[in-house]
Amino acid sequence: MYLTKDIPLSFGADALGLMFLVLTVSMWVMDLIFSIEYLKHDRRRVRFYVFYVLTLISMTGICLSRNLLTMYLFYEMMALMSLPLVLHDQTKEALSAGRKYIFYSMGGAFAGLAGFFFIYIYADTLTFTPGGVLDMARLAGHEDAMLIVTMLVIIGFGSKAGMFPLHAWLPTAHPVAPSPASAFLSGNITKMGVFVIIRYIYYLVGPEFIRGTWVQYTFLALTMLTIMMGSMMAYKEQLMKKRLAYSTVSQVSYALFGIALLTPAGFTGAMMHVIFHSLVKNTLFETAGAVMHMTGFKKASEYKDLARKMPVTMWCYALVSITLVGVPPTSAFLSKWYIAQGALSSGTGVITWLGPVILILSALLTAGYLLSVMLTAFFPGDEYDYPCLEKKEPRITMLLPMLCMAAAAVIFGIFPGPVMKIITGIADVLFV
Repeated sequence: MYLTKDIPLSFGADALGLMFLVLTVSMWVMDLIFSIEYLKHDRRRVRFYVFYVLTLISMTGICLSRNLLTMYLFYEMMALMSLPLVLHDQTKEALSAGRKYIFYSMGGAFAGLAGFFFIYIYADTLTFTPGGVLDMARLAGHEDAMLIVTMLVIIGFGSKAGMFPLHAWLPTAHPVAPSPASAFLSGNITKMGVFVIIRYIYYLVGPEFIRGTWVQYTFLALTMLTIMMGSMMAYKEQLMKKRLAYSTVSQVSYALFGIALLTPAGFTGAMMHVIFHSLVKNTLFETAGAVMHMTGFKKASEYKDLARKMPVTMWCYALVSITLVGVPPTSAFLSKWYIAQGALSSGTGVITWLGPVILILSALLTAGYLLSVMLTAFFPGDEYDYPCLEKKEPRITMLLPMLCMAAAAVIFGIFPGPVMKIITGIADVLFV
């Protein structure tokens, strides 16, 4: 099928696309199971499920696209199909968040569209090819313009990944969306921004084109700024879902930082973090949703002694919180280790040591905003007046996804072999 006489609507499966697709579908199913009980009495649940399915279809199209135009069309479709998930409650706050979400999504995509026009002019093909497709003879004399456009593309599609300066939609949209939607937005829709940036840098312009240029250093600087800013904002925030949204702003930029290093270790760590963060953040939003559903608690300060009332839920929270901090042998320790190794071997000047320092500082802040909640939930203190509490866990359809993802987040850290084999295979193709 051709959109124009020379630009086909093209689909195909490579290892990178399949990895993102399997992750997306797996987390979609987990959030779907969780939503059965969560939305049981919601009169708008049919509409939610319709757009939830359409969102998955559009994300499947992104993962299986073989060229830039096909990917761009499904990327725009994803923004439109996921918008009703943010608007679901139709409150004043939800409508405001929806407007911000679509403005940032469309604005970022329009910035990315500039890359389509330049690739069309200066490349031999629009089909994704490891190493890039630019015709350097045709591009001669226009390299500076191509670099500017590449930076626009990174910033534009970085909006979906929550990268500064187009990150503000996340802490606005996540608190107002139903928890299954918040989980999927944070854990997976943000990863589509990461995926598109990988396709553009590694499969279209080529990593060698930006290596050592101001584009690479600006990209690295933006990711490091986002990592620290998101962590600090999460540390200060009291609303749990908003705290987790700021955490996503920070953590997804770990992956972007690894991608921007343009090293095999950095890329490997980035892809590992994509998988592990998805497992962790879906679980964290589901635990927050379960707590809201059963108790109405929305603030971190309300979680005190909650482990006695909801022990299974809070153990899931504890396991994935420890994972996200990066405590060995959990999975996120491995991803952060590889990203740090990628920075140390990147030859990017001050970033070779500043990057790992930023990762460590962010990890400390992550411990502050996640483990503090865990500690007060399990150990409220001697001065706490322990009331008589009845255990009141959510139903199995809410517990099962949390248990599965929390277990996977830990197990993949202890037995990382299968995941590492897939990711190193992708890296071997890109860094020949």
